[in-house]
This record gives sequence, structure tokens and C-alpha cells, in this order.
Amino acid sequence: MRGRGTRWAAVAGATVVALLGAGCGPGGKAEAFGRTAVDAEIATAVEGAGLPKSELPPFGGPTPTGSTPRPTPSTELERAMERAAACSAGWQYAGPVVDGSRGRVEKAVTALVGEEWTQEQRQVEKLDDKGGTSLLITLKKHGWTLFARHHSARQTLAMDVISFQASEDSCMAQLTEGERDLLSGEDAERP
Repeated sequence: MRGRGTRWAAVAGATVVALLGAGCGPGGKAEAFGRTAVDAEIATAVEGAGLPKSELPPFGGPTPTGSTPRPTPSTELERAMERAAACSAGWQYAGPVVDGSRGRVEKAVTALVGEEWTQEQRQVEKLDDKGGTSLLITLKKHGWTLFARHHSARQTLAMDVISFQASEDSCMAQLTEGERDLLSGEDAERP
């Protein structure tokens, strides 16, 4: 009997190791909610809201499933952008005015809230005297921060700029202060 119990203990131990290695158990939630999952939730919300198809590249670097390799960054700014991209996911549109675009952005945000994103902040600003406005909504979920943006300058530029950009908080925290300065443009003149 003792040999049989030892064998079951070994099987149970191997099962726990396999589950933890597969992302189940402690810490599995973070792995299960990574860039691929964030991208999928954003894409579903955007499509469900009826926002236009974007011709712009998505946020973030190559997906974990692989894509065409990008050139090796050669400047400090390019390296900082590459590191920040690895922490990011999202969707963006810049183009002709979309009828009802503000309502569609709101509908996408509502869909994300339905996926357990928590709305943290909401700002609406007037851009010009001709009705141009800017909307910024900040959402959070499982260690990610998402910025939903809508800039509309219908009279002056006759275009909409819409984006849903999410960044993994712990990943972004690994950027150095110098990298953050480069990305914000504060050190843009430095080589």
C-alpha cells in the first residue's frame, strides 16, 4: 500500500507543477490576462460599437504568436519605444469624421466596463471655438491601464482621432526615468 500512496503523491505533485506552469493557480490570473487578452477585449468592444476599421498599425510590439520581425532599434528613443510597445496593446483610428463617433466610443467603453474594466477618470475638454472636443476616459483591470481617447475637430480639421491604448502597469514601471522622458518628448533633443 505504501508504494501506491507514494505513486499517487508523485502524480499529485506533478499535476500541481503542470497546473502552475500552465498559468493556473497563484499568479495565473496575470498570465491569463496578458496582451493578447487585452487586445481581444479592445477589438471586440470597438467592433461591437461600430467604429470604423483602422488602417493604422496597432499599439504594441509583435504579438506572442509571431509576426514579421521589426528592424533592430538604433537610437535611444527607438529602444525606449520598443520597450514601451512590448507593454502595450490597443487600437487606433485617424481619419474622416465618423457619424456618431462620440457615442460609439462611449458604447465601446461601456462594453469594456461589461468586461470588468473599472472606469477611473473621465475628462472632456474644449479644443477650439468651432466645436472641437477631446474626451479621455481611463479604465483599469488586472494590472492594466487603458486610455480611451476621442478627439474631434469637425470644423477645423474635419477628422476624428480615436484610440484605445492599454499598458501593463508593472511592465511600464520597468522603464527608466530617462526612457520615460524620451517617450514624453522631454529629452527629444538629447542624442
